[in-house]
Amino acid sequence: MSPTPASARGRTRPPLLLVILASAGIALFLLPFAGLVARTPWARLPELLAGDVVTDALRISAVTSLSAAAISLVLGVPLAWLLARVDFPGRAFVRGIVTLPLVLPPVVGGAALLFALGRRGLVGAPLDQVTGLVLPFSTWGVVLANTFVAMPFLVITVEGALRNMDRRYEHAAASLGAHRWTVLRRVTLPMIAPSLAAGAVLTWARAFGEFGATITFAGNLQGRTQTLPLAVFVALERDRDTAVAISLVMVAVSLLVLVALRDRWWRMR
Repeated sequence: MSPTPASARGRTRPPLLLVILASAGIALFLLPFAGLVARTPWARLPELLAGDVVTDALRISAVTSLSAAAISLVLGVPLAWLLARVDFPGRAFVRGIVTLPLVLPPVVGGAALLFALGRRGLVGAPLDQVTGLVLPFSTWGVVLANTFVAMPFLVITVEGALRNMDRRYEHAAASLGAHRWTVLRRVTLPMIAPSLAAGAVLTWARAFGEFGATITFAGNLQGRTQTLPLAVFVALERDRDTAVAISLVMVAVSLLVLVALRDRWWRMR
């Protein structure tokens, strides 16, 4: 029997039950966003988005999420390289700790940060005594909370790219006399650039939408630590229209990020 042509396989009708279940799954994700769009006060949208609460929260979200993404690049790329290329005792444990924030409830992560870096925390107390630096309820506290929950996205993306890349190019460059830093800069990083970019964007998007760790560790102070998700939380009790407007903005930004990345992150893991 000759094999079925690809075109014929593509025309195969899926089982009706699978179509029904898949449609129910799509509705589960689509209906909440449809409800948000239907509830949006379109006529007042520019006015709502121009308010002090929204502009302050947008400014803080932009600054802190971009700062968290930058710190994640500086710390996460070397960490990913270490996990991908160096076989050291306890590597599995380190990888587990690094990826733990992906599954840890954000509020628990915020509490852990508070106990470690709060004014009376394990490190926070001596840090306050020596430098006077207090991280909780500050903008830097927001950056730290965002970095804690978002950097694992960069680490696992870059580690996967480093593990899957063809190392023969690195060996060829080294055999021609290139220094290790030159190989890293001229060969390794360019080869994993798509994964690096995807990981950085996902890290930024996760930091942009962070809520639980931020409110637990940095509080919810307008103009200081109140990000867009925290502004939505407050507005739901006071001004539903403002909450809907901010939510719509965040949905639009997140959707643009996912559409831009398409399936690149999942392919390169």
